[in-house]
Amino acid sequence: MTQQSGAFWAGREILLGVSGSIAAYKSAELARLFLKAGAKVQVVMTSSAKQFIAPLTFFSLTGRPVYDEMFSGGPEEATAHIELARRADLVVVAPATAQLIGRLANGLASDLLSTTIIAADTPVVIAPAMNPQMFAHPAVDANIKTIASWPGYAIAPPTEGELACGEFGLGRLADPPGIVEFCEWFLSGGKQDLQGEHVVVTAGPTFEDLDPVRFLSNRSTGKMGFAIAQVAARRGAQVSLVSSVSPPTPIPGCNHVKVRSAQSMHDAIHALLPETTALVMAAAVADYKPKEQAPTKIKKKAGPLAIELDRNPDILASLPKDPKRITVGFAAETDHVEEHALGKLKRKHLDMIVANDVTQPGSGFGVDTNQVVLLKADGSSESLPMLSKVEVAERLLDQVRTLRAAKERS
Repeated sequence: MTQQSGAFWAGREILLGVSGSIAAYKSAELARLFLKAGAKVQVVMTSSAKQFIAPLTFFSLTGRPVYDEMFSGGPEEATAHIELARRADLVVVAPATAQLIGRLANGLASDLLSTTIIAADTPVVIAPAMNPQMFAHPAVDANIKTIASWPGYAIAPPTEGELACGEFGLGRLADPPGIVEFCEWFLSGGKQDLQGEHVVVTAGPTFEDLDPVRFLSNRSTGKMGFAIAQVAARRGAQVSLVSSVSPPTPIPGCNHVKVRSAQSMHDAIHALLPETTALVMAAAVADYKPKEQAPTKIKKKAGPLAIELDRNPDILASLPKDPKRITVGFAAETDHVEEHALGKLKRKHLDMIVANDVTQPGSGFGVDTNQVVLLKADGSSESLPMLSKVEVAERLLDQVRTLRAAKERS
């Protein structure tokens, strides 16, 4: 959660919907986090959710009775869904199963939770949780996109990882702190305007092996690329993160493609290219690699050590032209920043390049801020002040939206 979360959530009424998934145990932690931040939490469960976690758990945490059936309290409870909907400042459904998502997408008010959500005139956040094959199914994908297209609704994307079924993939319920942060972002004006985009983001350095224990690399940490991937997923894009290093915690909504060398990054990007609508090359890709990789550790000996280097493949230059794809490059420079960046923009036929001076305090590798200039192929540019890398990512993706609109008009 952000440092402002306590003040942000104080006094807000959260309706927490829990549907029948093994991930329902995480809902108790989510309720606890909202309460800790100062919110009030009312839980509504589906009948299948009670098979995974007891209503008593939520009563003990929130101090409020749990609602789970339309008419369990008699005639006076028949309109409970209306009162619950009116009272809430935000509806959060976590976990949301494929079944519940399908009912909502089709307007089926078949139980108390779905009826309450449909009756609500307040922001709604849906946090899916399911097997990776289920999450990737065309019907589920279509239902999620339908819900995300509605005003006031947002999808808190799941994470990639190991699921209770033993499989690994995209579909695990986002961690509770991430859901709280996503809800805060959404209520603060966050939008999901990248639906339909498949954004491929590269991040971090590459590692060019000298021998089994040594390599050539650079100072990049991947923070800028991670921020772009996070924001793109929040805004509704399908995201593939191609990187040699892993983010500190899994990024919700991201398929992480792990690579090591420039050549493996080249191969991974080309494999993803047929379904890529926007490519953001934030990685610091090594220009050179050792001509030969020693099979055993190179031993120290008298005199200097000479290492012959070969050029790595130029990933951007190798891409086939696609007038529908948006391609964004990065130029981390130490001098003549805009001049060098404009040269790269033209040589590699990019739609936009993000240039920064890595020698400036707060604008280099390993920090949480950046100061950049966005240069576009049409000759326009935008100089940004020192911002957090998440804010830079937001502004960059705003430009991607502008470029998409221009391509659609042409």
